Amino acid sequence: QVQLVESGGGLVQAGGSLRLACAASRRTFSIYAMGWYRRAPGKQRELVARITTSSSTTYADSVKGRFTISRANTGSTMYLQMNSLKPEDTAVYYCAASLGLNTYWGQGTQVTVSS
Repeated sequence: QVQLVESGGGLVQAGGSLRLACAASRRTFSIYAMGWYRRAPGKQRELVARITTSSSTTYADSVKGRFTISRANTGSTMYLQMNSLKPEDTAVYYCAASLGLNTYWGQGTQVTVSS
């Protein structure tokens, strides 16, 4: 069973910053690609950023230059540093761990950006 625990969401003004964290078991962290997804009200879930076990990263065009995904092998934690936040970044953010065809999800954390 893969367990992912997210933290760090909240309310922030436009232009502000937040850092999300996702904790996983050591075994999960060592073999799974990790990522952040989000679902805004009335929209489908979308990829925000992804990081492989070798720390290769991928970003959605909408967050490039503003968000940074990273992983700390010590502590088995993944982070999403979000800077220059915009109201359109408001969504529930989900941590995900993927291996082959299997993807596991965290419970989600709300990020709200006020204008």
